[in-house]
Order: sequence, then C-alpha cells, then structure tokens
Amino acid sequence: MSDQQDSPASKPRVQINPPVFFGSAALIVCFVFLAMVAPERVGTFFGSVQEWITHSAGWFYVLAVATFLIFVVLLALSNFGRIKLGPDHSEPDYSYVSWFSMLFSAGMGIGLMFFGVAEPVMHYTSPPVGEPGTVLAAREAMKITFFHWGLHAWAIYAVVALSLAYFSYRQGLPLTIRSSFYPMIGDRIYGPIGHAVDIFAILGTMFGVATSLGFGAMQVNSGLAYLFGIPTTITVQFILIGIITAIATISVVLGLDGGIRRLSELNMILAVGLLAFVLVMGPTVFLLQTLTQNIGAYVADIVDKTFNLYAYEPTTWIGGWTLFYWGWWIAWAPFVGMFIARVSRGRTIREFVLGVLLVPVGFTFMWMTFFGNTALHMIMIQGITELGFAVAADTTMALFEFFEHLPLSTLTSLVATILVATFFVTSSDSGSLVIDMLASGGEEDAPVWQRIFWAVSEGIVAAGLLLAGGLGALQTASIASALPFTVIMLLMCWCLWRALHVEVIKRSTLRSAVLMPDVAHKPVSWKNRLSTMLHHPTKAEVLNFIQNTVKPALEDVAGELERRNMDVRVDQKEDGRVWLEVLHGEEIDFYYSVRPRTYSPPAFAMRDTKTRRGEELKYYRAEVHLSEGGQDYDLMGWTREQIISDVIDQYEKHLHFLHAMR
Repeated sequence: MSDQQDSPASKPRVQINPPVFFGSAALIVCFVFLAMVAPERVGTFFGSVQEWITHSAGWFYVLAVATFLIFVVLLALSNFGRIKLGPDHSEPDYSYVSWFSMLFSAGMGIGLMFFGVAEPVMHYTSPPVGEPGTVLAAREAMKITFFHWGLHAWAIYAVVALSLAYFSYRQGLPLTIRSSFYPMIGDRIYGPIGHAVDIFAILGTMFGVATSLGFGAMQVNSGLAYLFGIPTTITVQFILIGIITAIATISVVLGLDGGIRRLSELNMILAVGLLAFVLVMGPTVFLLQTLTQNIGAYVADIVDKTFNLYAYEPTTWIGGWTLFYWGWWIAWAPFVGMFIARVSRGRTIREFVLGVLLVPVGFTFMWMTFFGNTALHMIMIQGITELGFAVAADTTMALFEFFEHLPLSTLTSLVATILVATFFVTSSDSGSLVIDMLASGGEEDAPVWQRIFWAVSEGIVAAGLLLAGGLGALQTASIASALPFTVIMLLMCWCLWRALHVEVIKRSTLRSAVLMPDVAHKPVSWKNRLSTMLHHPTKAEVLNFIQNTVKPALEDVAGELERRNMDVRVDQKEDGRVWLEVLHGEEIDFYYSVRPRTYSPPAFAMRDTKTRRGEELKYYRAEVHLSEGGQDYDLMGWTREQIISDVIDQYEKHLHFLHAMR
C-alpha cells in the first residue's frame, strides 16, 4: 500500500479494462441481436432455463440466500463490527438522510411500486398452498410478501457491498468485484480469473437493472393509459424506455452528487408523501394493527420460510415467486452492492449492517402493509372484488386500479407515475455508474461517454427482454444471470471472513506484543513539555518539521534496513506527507507515514474574537498513519531519535503480527 496511489493524473479520454469492457459488451450485443432476430426462440429458451433452475437448482438458491443473511448478522454481532470500511480515521461521506435515500432508491424502488399492491393481492387470490380468498390466505399473503422483500434481499446486497468497501477503502484495492478474491488468489485478480469475475458481475448487473427497467416501462405505460388513454403496447414501452434512458443519461452526466443523490432524495419525498396519503385515506387503525402483526408473523416464521422449498407439496409457484426474487436480488447485487459501497465509505461494519438491513426493510414493511393491506381490506371488508380480478388480469395496472378506490385518484396516479419514472432514472444512472466502474477496472471518475454507453445499453437490453417475452423473459433473465454470481458471492463471504480474521489477529498482537524498552528518548523539562502541548503549530512549521526531522529519521531507518538486504522505500508527496514502506514479498508489508493534518483550535486558545475564518485560525499536527489508517497521535516536537524509536516500535509490532499469522 502506498500514498503514490493518491497522486493526481491527467484524465484520459478512455479508461477501460479491455478484456472486461469488450467481453461483456460483446455478450450483451449477442443477446440483443438474438432477441431482436428470433424473439420466440429466445422466449422458449428462457422458459426452459427457468424450469431447469426451479427443478434442479432451487435448493442451491435457498441455501445460499440463507447463508448470506446469517453471515452479515454474524459480522455485525462479532468483533469485526468495529472495523471501519476505510482507514481508522475516515468519516462517512454522506449524511444519514442522503445515505438512506440512495440505499432505498437504488435498492428496490421500482419493485415496490410494481408489486406493492399486486403481490399481496395475487398471493391472496392464488396462494401457494391452502384455500384462496380466506382470512388465512390474507395472513399468509402478507407473510410471503414480507419474506420476499425483507432481510434476505438486503443481506444479499450487504454481502457484496461489505466486501467491495472493505477491500477497496481499507485495503487499497480497485473498487471492482475481483478485489474481493485477493485473499484467495492474490495478484492473479488482475488476470483472466479477475476478468471473468467482473464480466459475470456486469452481465448480472445489466440483466438485473434491465429487469427493473422493463417493469418500470410497463408500469409507466399503464399509468399513462389510465391517465391519458395512451395505448398499452410494446411500441409505447420502447418509446418510454428511450425517453427515460435519455433523462437517465443527463443524470449520469451530472454525476453521483449532482444527479443521483438529488433524484434519490426527490424519490424519498414523493414516496413518503404517497405512503402517508394511503395511511391517512385508507383504514388507518387497521393498517397500524396489521403492520404490528405482520412484523411479528415475519419474525416468528422467518426460519421456516427461509428453508421452505415446498418439497412435500410440489408446486411451480416457488419458481415464479421466491426463486425469481432471490435471482433478481442476486442479479442486482453487483450493482446495488457496489453503489452502496461507493456511498458507505467511513462507516463501521456494525453501523453499515444495521443501516442496510433495518432502515430500508422498515420502510419496505410499511409500504407493503399500507398498500397491500389496504388492497386486501378493499376486497375482504369493502367488497371491492373487482380489484382482485383487475390485478390478476394485468399486474401493471394494479397500483392505478388501487388508487381508483381512494380520493384524488387522478392526482395520486400521476404522482405514482412520476415516482416510477424517477426510480427508473435512478436505477439506470446508478447501474451505468457501477457497470462503468467494473468495466474500467475500478475507476470512479471515468470519462462521461463510457457511462452514457452503458446507460443506453441498459435501455436496449430492457427493450430486448420485453420483445423476447415480456414479464416472463424479465423474470427468467434475472434468475439465469444470477446463478453463476451466486457461487461468486459465496466465495466472497469466505474471502471477506478470512481477511477480517487476519485484521483482528493483527490488532490483537499489536496490543499484546512485548516491546524492547525505549531507551532513545531524552528527558524533556516539564516547562518545554507544557509549551509543546499548548502550542498550535502552523502549516509551515509542521511541513518544516516533517521535511527536516521526520524524513531524515525515516531515511536513517531505511538505510539500516537496506544494509540488512531488506526491500525498503521512503517517499514524499507535494502536500508534505512522507512515508516508509518495508516490503515483505508474499507477507503483509509494513507501512509508516507521517502527514500534516489540520484542526480548528479549541475555544480557550482563540484569543481573537473577530468572525475571521481562514488558515490563520487553524493549527496542524504531524500525525502517524499505518496501513490501517490514522493512529491519532502527534509527533510534532519529537526528536529524530524519538521518531526512529517509534518507527522501530511499530515495526516490531508488525513483525510480531507476521509471526502470529504464520
């Protein structure tokens, strides 16, 4: 690990990893070509694939998803939970509000709009087992809906996001899926194996996002048909995909902060407003009661539901629902996982897991209860049975048929259509950002044309899926593209656990190591010591100290290590930071850095009460950083011998850690 990675470089016109970019692009072009030329054959092939996966690989999906949930919960509860997704001194890049908004919008926004009414009603009228249209069927419908949209979905996202954030922001590896395999294959992640992993991730992301875009286009078309009488046809859906993809492209050009974050916050405002409307205008007390009961039933049945394959009651239902959802979430995992990782730098593993699992799931449970139970109340209590028939006939119309039986139906349907469109946009531009990072080898600021290319590709693939079989093709594409990536995710869990285990061992050995007594420090008078404590150095003072005291001390240590045939480097950046690296070949390298860090002085030290703000009111520290991040202690005022002694102390701890690892 080296600070040289941070050096700025001129931005080229093309930043791609050729094997990944051209390999994935070629496979996507082949699929689109086949879908356009022979849609019926492609549709038949999709049906055969889904049947095989449902019959032969369903158990694998179920066990894998259960493993992902158990894995992330154990991480949060263990000692690993205190580890930051970034250096120890890093802070989160986004506030909780922005973070939660982006999690929700990227994670499943379109899906909630599409299935919020449709799924509970469909399970009620056509349950996997039991008598339809009963109170028992209504309870089971909500339990199944909660199960499909609950902790399991977000645990899938969390596995990928944790792995990416840890290896990228804490270990300094590229922000790509391949980096997660470093503990297993080392530098071979940069070879054919790594290319194959990233290609699978791109294909899964492309088909996962295209599935959502297909759902979104179908539902926007239905909303426009309801509001303005526009016909519901494949041609209109193609036009909608083109228009919304163009809007997504504009958001892509604006970037993460200018486009995606603001659209995500707009989505949250509209979604919360729509949710509050349904709560107030619907059967409010009934909804609050059912929310409480639904959560309790979900918690009580979570183990049974997790492992239920209906082996004793054979049914094709599981392939069209549970396995579809697991495949959809897994196909989305590279996209949503990388996006979540990108916006979660600086958070601890425990904070991350609690935030990703509980906050979006809590909102999702409210959404499904308020929309789903209101729809069930309309059918069961109010006698509006035609709603059930309308949902069975056309799921894309479910939400708009639902609003027909509430006040202000035209306005709410318009808001819902806008919300689906903005979810469409955030899914597309977020997906474009992620695929571009995968195809460019982890570059977070690649040329805009590359992200535009992937945004357009997502729209074309969504159109191809609609042409090849509509809803059925969308479902099968998700399930099929997720199968190879499920294997990759299981290996990611193992690699992440191994890397975290190594880090915990290192921390433990650093605390328990017995060091040689320090004899290099010279006595310092208490007056000089007090003066040093109360002095607030300027930037120039700290830079001068680093240049004239710290750097020579590191060079002395490096020179002695070189005489002992060690591979060692000392380097410095323009901003003043200086570091020493001792390379250990196959074992973990030692890294010791001193860098200037700025602070605002405490109030008691600010003599000037004017409202001036600027560099003159700041002070600097010469802080020590190891490979794990900042160590929160200052070398300013230390002698050359004291600095050498500190370097040797830290290096001795590092050697003790390497010994413990052997």
